[in-house]
Amino acid sequence: MAIPNPQPVFGDGQSGPPSLESGDRLTRAEFERRYDAMPHLKKAELIEGVVYVPSPVRQRRHGRPHAHLITWLGAYEAATLGVEVGGNSSARLDLDNEPQPDALLFIDPARGGQARISLDDYIEGAPELVGEVSASSVSIDLGMKLNVYRRNGVREYVVWRVLNQEVDWFVLREGNYERLIPNADGLLKSEVFPGLWLNVPALLAGDMVAVLATVQKGLATAEHAAFVERLAAPGTAKNAQD
Repeated sequence: MAIPNPQPVFGDGQSGPPSLESGDRLTRAEFERRYDAMPHLKKAELIEGVVYVPSPVRQRRHGRPHAHLITWLGAYEAATLGVEVGGNSSARLDLDNEPQPDALLFIDPARGGQARISLDDYIEGAPELVGEVSASSVSIDLGMKLNVYRRNGVREYVVWRVLNQEVDWFVLREGNYERLIPNADGLLKSEVFPGLWLNVPALLAGDMVAVLATVQKGLATAEHAAFVERLAAPGTAKNAQD
Protein backbone atom coordinates (compact mmCIF):
# COMPACT_ATOMS: atom_id res chain seq x y z
CA MET A 1 0.00 0.00 0.00
CA ALA A 2 1.36 3.40 -0.93
CA ILE A 3 2.24 5.65 1.98
CA PRO A 4 1.12 9.28 1.45
CA ASN A 5 3.82 11.92 1.52
CA PRO A 6 3.93 13.57 4.94
CA GLN A 7 3.38 17.29 5.28
CA PRO A 8 6.65 19.20 5.74
CA VAL A 9 7.37 20.10 9.35
CA PHE A 10 9.08 23.41 10.06
CA GLY A 11 11.22 24.51 12.97
CA ASP A 12 8.26 25.36 15.18
CA GLY A 13 6.94 21.79 14.91
CA GLN A 14 3.97 22.87 12.81
CA SER A 15 3.12 21.63 9.33
CA GLY A 16 2.90 24.16 6.52
CA PRO A 17 4.72 27.49 6.24
CA PRO A 18 5.32 29.68 9.31
CA SER A 19 2.74 32.34 10.11
CA LEU A 20 3.19 35.97 9.15
CA GLU A 21 4.44 38.16 11.98
CA SER A 22 5.02 41.90 12.02
CA GLY A 23 8.69 42.62 11.52
CA ASP A 24 9.42 39.54 9.41
CA ARG A 25 11.77 40.26 6.52
CA LEU A 26 10.57 38.27 3.52
CA THR A 27 10.67 38.13 -0.23
CA ARG A 28 7.38 38.89 -1.92
CA ALA A 29 7.01 35.27 -3.00
CA GLU A 30 7.49 33.99 0.56
CA PHE A 31 5.15 36.68 1.90
CA GLU A 32 2.40 35.51 -0.48
CA ARG A 33 3.05 31.85 0.34
CA ARG A 34 2.57 32.44 4.06
CA TYR A 35 -0.39 34.76 3.52
CA ASP A 36 -2.16 32.16 1.35
CA ALA A 37 -1.66 29.61 4.13
CA MET A 38 -3.48 31.88 6.65
CA PRO A 39 -7.07 32.21 5.33
CA HIS A 40 -8.19 33.62 8.69
CA LEU A 41 -5.85 36.61 8.28
CA LYS A 42 -7.65 39.49 6.59
CA LYS A 43 -4.86 42.01 6.17
CA ALA A 44 -1.07 41.93 5.96
CA GLU A 45 1.32 44.08 3.98
CA LEU A 46 4.88 43.88 2.74
CA ILE A 47 6.51 47.31 2.85
CA GLU A 48 10.15 47.61 1.84
CA GLY A 49 10.61 43.90 2.49
CA VAL A 50 9.14 44.05 6.03
CA VAL A 51 5.83 42.45 7.07
CA TYR A 52 3.18 44.57 8.79
CA VAL A 53 0.14 42.88 10.35
CA PRO A 54 -2.22 45.56 11.69
CA SER A 55 -4.09 45.44 14.97
CA PRO A 56 -7.82 44.60 15.08
CA VAL A 57 -9.89 47.29 13.38
CA ARG A 58 -11.89 49.78 15.46
CA GLN A 59 -15.20 51.09 14.16
CA ARG A 60 -14.92 54.88 14.59
CA ARG A 61 -11.19 55.06 13.93
CA HIS A 62 -11.17 52.87 10.86
CA GLY A 63 -14.23 50.76 9.94
CA ARG A 64 -16.67 53.60 9.35
CA PRO A 65 -14.19 55.98 7.65
CA HIS A 66 -13.09 53.10 5.43
CA ALA A 67 -16.70 52.43 4.41
CA HIS A 68 -17.20 56.13 3.62
CA LEU A 69 -14.06 56.26 1.49
CA ILE A 70 -15.23 53.24 -0.53
CA THR A 71 -18.74 54.74 -0.87
CA TRP A 72 -17.25 57.96 -2.28
CA LEU A 73 -15.14 56.12 -4.84
CA GLY A 74 -17.96 53.70 -5.64
CA ALA A 75 -20.24 56.57 -6.61
CA TYR A 76 -17.60 57.71 -9.09
CA GLU A 77 -17.11 54.21 -10.49
CA ALA A 78 -20.89 53.80 -11.01
CA ALA A 79 -20.92 56.75 -13.41
CA THR A 80 -17.53 56.18 -15.06
CA LEU A 81 -17.35 53.13 -17.29
CA GLY A 82 -13.73 52.01 -17.54
CA VAL A 83 -12.58 52.58 -13.96
CA GLU A 84 -12.63 50.11 -11.06
CA VAL A 85 -12.64 50.48 -7.27
CA GLY A 86 -10.89 48.10 -4.89
CA GLY A 87 -10.99 47.79 -1.12
CA ASN A 88 -8.19 45.97 0.75
CA SER A 89 -6.87 44.59 -2.54
CA SER A 90 -3.21 43.57 -2.43
CA ALA A 91 -1.06 45.33 -5.03
CA ARG A 92 2.22 43.92 -6.29
CA LEU A 93 4.21 47.10 -6.74
CA ASP A 94 7.75 45.71 -6.83
CA LEU A 95 9.75 42.81 -5.40
CA ASP A 96 9.85 44.33 -1.88
CA ASN A 97 6.40 45.90 -1.69
CA GLU A 98 2.93 44.42 -1.68
CA PRO A 99 0.69 46.82 0.26
CA GLN A 100 -3.02 46.24 0.83
CA PRO A 101 -4.51 49.74 0.56
CA ASP A 102 -7.79 50.55 2.24
CA ALA A 103 -9.10 51.86 -1.09
CA LEU A 104 -7.88 52.28 -4.63
CA LEU A 105 -9.18 53.41 -8.00
CA PHE A 106 -7.64 52.40 -11.29
CA ILE A 107 -8.31 52.63 -14.99
CA ASP A 108 -9.09 49.41 -16.84
CA PRO A 109 -5.77 48.26 -18.32
CA ALA A 110 -7.59 47.52 -21.59
CA ARG A 111 -8.40 51.24 -21.73
CA GLY A 112 -4.86 52.42 -21.07
CA GLY A 113 -4.57 52.08 -17.29
CA GLN A 114 -1.12 51.62 -15.78
CA ALA A 115 -2.01 48.70 -13.46
CA ARG A 116 -3.16 45.25 -14.57
CA ILE A 117 -4.83 42.17 -13.10
CA SER A 118 -2.64 39.06 -12.95
CA LEU A 119 -3.79 35.57 -13.85
CA ASP A 120 -4.06 34.80 -10.12
CA ASP A 121 -6.21 37.93 -9.60
CA TYR A 122 -3.69 40.29 -7.99
CA ILE A 123 -3.24 43.93 -8.95
CA GLU A 124 0.19 44.32 -10.52
CA GLY A 125 1.70 47.75 -10.99
CA ALA A 126 0.57 51.03 -9.51
CA PRO A 127 -3.13 51.94 -9.39
CA GLU A 128 -3.73 55.53 -10.44
CA LEU A 129 -5.17 56.42 -7.01
CA VAL A 130 -4.64 54.91 -3.57
CA GLY A 131 -6.45 55.86 -0.35
CA GLU A 132 -5.53 55.03 3.25
CA VAL A 133 -7.49 55.56 6.46
CA SER A 134 -4.81 56.45 8.97
CA ALA A 135 -5.05 56.44 12.78
CA SER A 136 -2.27 54.50 14.53
CA SER A 137 -0.58 53.97 11.15
CA VAL A 138 0.08 57.65 10.36
CA SER A 139 3.86 57.34 10.60
CA ILE A 140 3.87 54.46 8.11
CA ASP A 141 1.26 55.93 5.75
CA LEU A 142 3.02 59.30 5.54
CA GLY A 143 6.51 57.81 5.73
CA MET A 144 7.52 54.55 4.13
CA LYS A 145 4.25 53.96 2.26
CA LEU A 146 4.25 57.46 0.80
CA ASN A 147 7.75 56.89 -0.59
CA VAL A 148 6.83 53.43 -1.91
CA TYR A 149 3.73 54.75 -3.68
CA ARG A 150 5.67 57.73 -5.07
CA ARG A 151 8.54 55.60 -6.31
CA ASN A 152 6.20 53.12 -8.01
CA GLY A 153 4.16 55.79 -9.78
CA VAL A 154 0.86 55.96 -7.86
CA ARG A 155 -0.39 59.21 -9.36
CA GLU A 156 -2.65 60.31 -6.49
CA TYR A 157 -2.46 59.33 -2.83
CA VAL A 158 -5.21 60.22 -0.34
CA VAL A 159 -4.54 59.87 3.39
CA TRP A 160 -7.41 60.43 5.82
CA ARG A 161 -5.82 61.21 9.19
CA VAL A 162 -8.80 60.32 11.35
CA LEU A 163 -7.45 61.41 14.73
CA ASN A 164 -6.26 64.75 13.34
CA GLN A 165 -9.44 65.31 11.31
CA GLU A 166 -7.38 66.06 8.21
CA VAL A 167 -7.26 64.76 4.64
CA ASP A 168 -4.01 64.91 2.67
CA TRP A 169 -4.29 64.48 -1.11
CA PHE A 170 -0.96 64.11 -2.89
CA VAL A 171 -0.47 64.37 -6.65
CA LEU A 172 2.61 63.01 -8.40
CA ARG A 173 4.34 65.78 -10.33
CA GLU A 174 7.76 65.28 -11.90
CA GLY A 175 8.56 62.38 -9.58
CA ASN A 176 7.52 64.10 -6.34
CA TYR A 177 4.29 64.29 -4.37
CA GLU A 178 2.68 67.69 -3.95
CA ARG A 179 -0.38 68.36 -1.78
CA LEU A 180 -3.57 69.47 -3.46
CA ILE A 181 -4.95 72.66 -1.96
CA PRO A 182 -8.72 72.74 -1.22
CA ASN A 183 -10.70 75.48 -2.89
CA ALA A 184 -12.70 78.08 -0.96
CA ASP A 185 -15.50 75.56 -0.40
CA GLY A 186 -13.16 72.94 1.03
CA LEU A 187 -13.28 70.79 -2.10
CA LEU A 188 -10.41 68.71 -3.43
CA LYS A 189 -10.56 67.76 -7.12
CA SER A 190 -8.66 64.91 -8.73
CA GLU A 191 -6.25 65.76 -11.53
CA VAL A 192 -6.22 62.17 -12.80
CA PHE A 193 -9.95 61.36 -12.61
CA PRO A 194 -11.97 64.34 -13.91
CA GLY A 195 -15.10 64.88 -11.85
CA LEU A 196 -13.83 63.05 -8.77
CA TRP A 197 -14.49 65.76 -6.20
CA LEU A 198 -14.18 65.39 -2.44
CA ASN A 199 -16.11 67.58 0.00
CA VAL A 200 -13.60 67.42 2.84
CA PRO A 201 -15.65 69.21 5.54
CA ALA A 202 -18.63 66.93 4.84
CA LEU A 203 -16.46 63.80 4.88
CA LEU A 204 -14.92 64.74 8.22
CA ALA A 205 -18.39 65.45 9.63
CA GLY A 206 -19.73 62.09 8.45
CA ASP A 207 -22.24 63.82 6.18
CA MET A 208 -22.29 61.34 3.31
CA VAL A 209 -25.36 62.98 1.75
CA ALA A 210 -23.25 66.10 1.12
CA VAL A 211 -20.22 64.03 0.07
CA LEU A 212 -22.26 62.20 -2.58
CA ALA A 213 -24.00 65.40 -3.70
CA THR A 214 -20.57 66.90 -4.38
CA VAL A 215 -19.56 63.82 -6.38
CA GLN A 216 -22.69 64.24 -8.49
CA LYS A 217 -21.71 67.84 -9.26
CA GLY A 218 -18.32 66.64 -10.44
CA LEU A 219 -19.91 63.93 -12.54
CA ALA A 220 -22.11 66.53 -14.24
CA THR A 221 -19.13 68.51 -15.60
CA ALA A 222 -18.00 68.63 -19.20
CA GLU A 223 -14.56 67.37 -18.08
CA HIS A 224 -16.04 64.15 -16.75
CA ALA A 225 -18.13 63.64 -19.87
CA ALA A 226 -15.02 64.04 -22.03
CA PHE A 227 -13.10 61.58 -19.84
CA VAL A 228 -15.84 58.95 -20.16
CA GLU A 229 -15.90 59.45 -23.93
CA ARG A 230 -12.15 58.91 -24.15
CA LEU A 231 -12.32 55.82 -21.94
CA ALA A 232 -14.84 54.35 -24.36
CA ALA A 233 -12.04 54.06 -26.93
CA PRO A 234 -9.64 51.33 -25.67
CA GLY A 235 -6.06 52.44 -25.17
CA THR A 236 -6.80 56.17 -24.98
CA ALA A 237 -7.00 56.62 -21.20
CA LYS A 238 -3.40 57.87 -21.07
CA ASN A 239 -4.37 60.73 -23.34
CA ALA A 240 -7.42 61.42 -21.17
CA GLN A 241 -5.16 62.00 -18.15
CA ASP A 242 -2.57 64.18 -19.88
